[in-house]
Amino acid sequence: MITRTVSKNPRTTRGDLVNDLQRAGTKVTEATISNTLRRQGLKSCSSRRVPLLKPVHVQARLKFARGHLDDPEEDWENVIWSDETKIELFGKNSTRRVWRRKNAELHPKNTIPTVKHGGGNIMLWGCFSAKGPGRLIRVKERMNGAMYREILSENLLPSARALKMKLGWVFQHDNDPKHTARATKEWLRKKHFKVLEWPSQSPDLYPIENLWRELKVCVAQRQPQNITALEEICMEEWAKIPATVCENLVKTYRKRLTSVIANKGYITKY
Repeated sequence: MITRTVSKNPRTTRGDLVNDLQRAGTKVTEATISNTLRRQGLKSCSSRRVPLLKPVHVQARLKFARGHLDDPEEDWENVIWSDETKIELFGKNSTRRVWRRKNAELHPKNTIPTVKHGGGNIMLWGCFSAKGPGRLIRVKERMNGAMYREILSENLLPSARALKMKLGWVFQHDNDPKHTARATKEWLRKKHFKVLEWPSQSPDLYPIENLWRELKVCVAQRQPQNITALEEICMEEWAKIPATVCENLVKTYRKRLTSVIANKGYITKY
């Protein structure tokens, strides 16, 4: 009964199981429940936070992965990846524990769906390619489409030049409304930028997310005490990211696509 219950609903707590068994006439302790579940290969773990995927997102992710699976590695090396992120000064992410088997951390039952752009203290825009990190800037006001186009105008081409991108390089950004606004699309068209079509809700297909995680870990280790220090440390740590890290992220891109296909369009470990 215990294993069957948590397999059906991984968010069931030990207290819930104790109460259920007591109502069924069986008295057990929480320790006994933990030991029983561990013997079945289940342990209590924090739920992973993942984007909420609707069927349309799953199908779009599969279409993208299958459509680009055979692209040569050189094509991905000629992409500039860009994104915004928010970094908290004293941020703490809430967690929820679930019972799961080994290597089942990304099963939908074992994750917490999230919507992009949670809270934070400063917002950053950055970009990178296989050749290394591009520019990183702080966005001090609430970003709208006009501000986003200004950021691209002032930072995208300089980044491409600094990274010595080949002719015909491709620009990638996600489907944030500011990015997909008609005025932004028209601006990109007039500038003759090639833009990679992107499936929504796909952070695991987005290698810059790995750089954001690395940046946040490095910043947290330095424990900035105020917003000014937070911004300065972000810039310093971004500049320290080795080109080899960026290169390796891009080199694994085919593995990302393969994982999405193998996982039938759902979120992968990346």
